[in-house]
Amino acid sequence: MGKVGSAIGLLVLVVLVICSNSFYTVDETKQAIILQFGKPVGVETDPGLKLKMPFIQNVEFFPRNLLEWDGDPGQITTRDKTFILIDSFARWRIIDPLTYYKTVRNEIAARERLGAIVESVTNDFITSNNLIEVVRSYNRIMKAEELVSEGMIEQTVQPAEVNLGREQMSKAILEQVRSKMTPFGIDVIDFRIKHVNYVEDVRKNVYERMIAERKQISQQFRSEGMGESKRIEGEQQKELRRIKSEAYRMVEEIKGKADAEATRIYAEAFNRDPEFYSFITTLDLYKKSMDDKTNIIMTTDSELFRYMKDFNN
Repeated sequence: MGKVGSAIGLLVLVVLVICSNSFYTVDETKQAIILQFGKPVGVETDPGLKLKMPFIQNVEFFPRNLLEWDGDPGQITTRDKTFILIDSFARWRIIDPLTYYKTVRNEIAARERLGAIVESVTNDFITSNNLIEVVRSYNRIMKAEELVSEGMIEQTVQPAEVNLGREQMSKAILEQVRSKMTPFGIDVIDFRIKHVNYVEDVRKNVYERMIAERKQISQQFRSEGMGESKRIEGEQQKELRRIKSEAYRMVEEIKGKADAEATRIYAEAFNRDPEFYSFITTLDLYKKSMDDKTNIIMTTDSELFRYMKDFNN
């Protein structure tokens, strides 16, 4: 009975081992290939419990979700000889696990191959285009150009026109990378240039040029402000002279009217009593021309001395 029990136990153990090597589970986030003596003989992409030949076949699993590639910043020269640092990333997935296994084998090798292709294609595009194509996507009006269009500053350099642009360049790079990665069973879903910067030496020159341009704009604003100030002051002086001239004209008119009125009154007075008028005007003349410090020498037949002589009599 003991030998029979041992045989049954051994048989059960063998059955369990065979069963455990006959079934495998494909997760929803995985896909698998079946290898027989190291050679791929099948592909399984549907999730669930699957059957394989025990001890003869084994299973390799690969992710079916999106995978990332994030490159290191690299220095590239644009067509207009500007040194820049490009930092980019891509998203990819395995669409043919059998081809993927035969060509790149694993995820580490796949990332290296993808990185080499992305960097090569990106380098070709950037070296074939000017800097403006990398940093701008559209011919939108920049702030400086708006100031020019409004006549606030003068146009000194005609801005370059964008023909391809960063967005279209990224799409073109994606298409080329995708076609080059398809033979490896990989589909590249997305590619983006996430960061563009100048190298250190170029960056200093760019900052200095930006500072100089801003100083030029500020100086132009100051000059225009001073010109406007002088114009306002000129208008002010002109208006002040006009007001003074108008006031002087009014004063002269009033004085003229007053003189005319005085002359009329004097004439009426003279016509009524010429002798009395002569006497009054002579007394007025005495008052204006004589004081305690004034010496006057007159002849006895002087008209001015006539009333004094009569007074002494």
